[in-house]
Amino acid sequence: MSAVPEVAAFVEFLAKERNDSPHTVKAYGRDLADFVAFCGRYYGGRWSWAGVDRQAVRAWLGAQQQRGLARRSAARALSALRTFYRFLNATLGVEANPAKAARTPKLGRKLPVYLDRVEIDLLFHEAERRAAAGGFREARDLAMLELFYSTGIRLSELAGLNEQDIDLVSDQLKVRGKGKKERIVPVGKHAGRALRRYYRLRDVVLAATGQERRAVFVSGRGKRLTPRAVQLVVKRLFGALAERNLHVHSLRHTFATHLLDAGADLRAVQELLGHASLSTTQVYTHTSVERLKKVYHQAHPRA
Repeated sequence: MSAVPEVAAFVEFLAKERNDSPHTVKAYGRDLADFVAFCGRYYGGRWSWAGVDRQAVRAWLGAQQQRGLARRSAARALSALRTFYRFLNATLGVEANPAKAARTPKLGRKLPVYLDRVEIDLLFHEAERRAAAGGFREARDLAMLELFYSTGIRLSELAGLNEQDIDLVSDQLKVRGKGKKERIVPVGKHAGRALRRYYRLRDVVLAATGQERRAVFVSGRGKRLTPRAVQLVVKRLFGALAERNLHVHSLRHTFATHLLDAGADLRAVQELLGHASLSTTQVYTHTSVERLKKVYHQAHPRA
């Protein structure tokens, strides 16, 4: 059986109707392609969506485990299959949903990796030193770092910023997040100052290369920076710190953790981060509690 039409229609539905992120759309499509290939082997020939049973889904999950697939990835794959069957029910009247009864792999709670205040100060001190001694690229890198920490935006959100998205008069930023949902976040004074300095140098680059003033962060040739290029910039900046497992998203985790440490309201942080669910934001409260427990055990004489 060729599953391409149904899967293709589902992927199009996710992208155009549900407005899911490109990452989610691609991952769900990949998961379903894997399931189709598995069913071809499992049933040894012709099969149908309505004929798939719970045993097949369990066998698929077991095969993923044998391949060493992470539990989080397996849970996402199962979610993709469940959502796909709901789509088949709504569009083709397929009543069965064999993925519904399958048990979701248990996920261990993983606390976000973030930087403490000393590390943040060291990181910015080095980035500011480079910007003062350097030129366009160093000023740009500092502006990106400031904006990440000031707003908590995601990598894809920063890379996709256009000039009209940033209002340095009212110090705010319009972000298009997951599901193409827009939110407004404030921009701190340090980030605003770094952006203004970078803009002056960027305009010189754009004038020399003939590129239009649209993308906020550009290369030395005036082209919009790709998410991968931004990752590499931040990785270089993290070189100022001791060896740690840090990545771009660590700055988002740091933004949220430091706000909550300072007494910010959880729902306000949820809105700033663009989380659809409050439970997603609550992981940062666990980070704060773990930090407080560490301080307690180090400082209390009878801890």
